[in-house]
Amino acid sequence: MFYGAMVWDPWLIVSQIVCLQCLYYLALGLFMALLVGTRVPRLTLLYFFDFATLTPRTPTGWCAIASFLLAAVAGAGFMLYVVERAKKCLDFAATLYIIHLFICIVYGGWPASVTWWVVNITGLAIMALLGEYLCIRRELKEIPISRLRASKQFNPTNCLFISFVYFLSTCGLYSNSLACLFSLLLIFV
Repeated sequence: MFYGAMVWDPWLIVSQIVCLQCLYYLALGLFMALLVGTRVPRLTLLYFFDFATLTPRTPTGWCAIASFLLAAVAGAGFMLYVVERAKKCLDFAATLYIIHLFICIVYGGWPASVTWWVVNITGLAIMALLGEYLCIRRELKEIPISRLRASKQFNPTNCLFISFVYFLSTCGLYSNSLACLFSLLLIFV
């Protein structure tokens, strides 16, 4: 993506939100299957959207809490590829958790558990901060121009020959296309 002039593109934003939400629930499902699915006879949507399952009183509750926090870490990694900009990470992470809150309200009512709020606010902080960190690291990487140009040493003979060919082309002794061909040949040889 080109980062020059920012263009308002609502379809891109909506598709990024949908993609990030789907990837988050995919990661959450994977971690739930690994951590919670081995402890319960049947893994249902109850563990995803009901606030009562996030409890520190049982080992299964701790596994569900760990699943949510690991999914937040995975979500930060997804933001590196879906969002790609550090300044947008907080917006996308907050949108993801607000949508998750609405789904939880529709599924099981208003989350009345303090644990649910602590886990989700911690997950939001992890996803936003780690996502920003990863995106900043990518944004600050040096842009490689070319391996060939960076490894070549300065050769004054090439510069003299290029100047000579340019002089001949301006005098009309060589055509411009032939001068360009010679110059490019010397640069890459």
